[in-house]
Amino acid sequence: MTKGGAATAGVAAVGLLLAGCNPGGEGVRSEGSASSTPAPKGAVSNAPSPTSTAGYKKIDAVQLMKDDPKVGADVKKSLYKPCAADEYPVEVTYASLTGSKSPDVIVNVMTCADSVGIGSYVYRKRSGAKHGYDNVYANEQPSVYAGVNKGELEVSKQTYATGDKVCCPSGEDVLTYRWRSGHFTQYDSYHTDYSKTTVDGPKPTDGTGSED
Repeated sequence: MTKGGAATAGVAAVGLLLAGCNPGGEGVRSEGSASSTPAPKGAVSNAPSPTSTAGYKKIDAVQLMKDDPKVGADVKKSLYKPCAADEYPVEVTYASLTGSKSPDVIVNVMTCADSVGIGSYVYRKRSGAKHGYDNVYANEQPSVYAGVNKGELEVSKQTYATGDKVCCPSGEDVLTYRWRSGHFTQYDSYHTDYSKTTVDGPKPTDGTGSED
């Protein structure tokens, strides 16, 4: 998913990457904290009609993923026990993404130590069933984070160049998906290169521009 020449380092070292940001949107109920990711530039929304989440039914997302054969072994391993007390490294958002009568469920799984995104999923209420959800989207690339923006699925991923520290990725990829014909289809994407300027400002490298 990395673009724009930003080389991604440490893909196998899931615990060394940072999680993306969660985009906001209307008709969303979120269990957990989230921040904002800018919307795709020039994107035109053509999402299904919003479904009210006022009466959403809270689900056991941890158990749902443990029982889901589409969830990878590494992600399930992170759910063997809570990070602390009864708190699992899972964030759950209820929102309308697929036009279902019931709110869809976006689940993000992170590492306990660093809140690194290691898996993002979307579950859709099974049609005609009182219980049960279908996994309609799964992404287990390091630093992945899924959210909703104006009724559409938005997935972000930090990108790292060789030599980048864990705290300081080189940029971010953001992809937006629409629900079409029973599955999500990517329709927009953008890449952002982060500034490497420090809080103290750029420092001269050749001694010029400095005062005695």
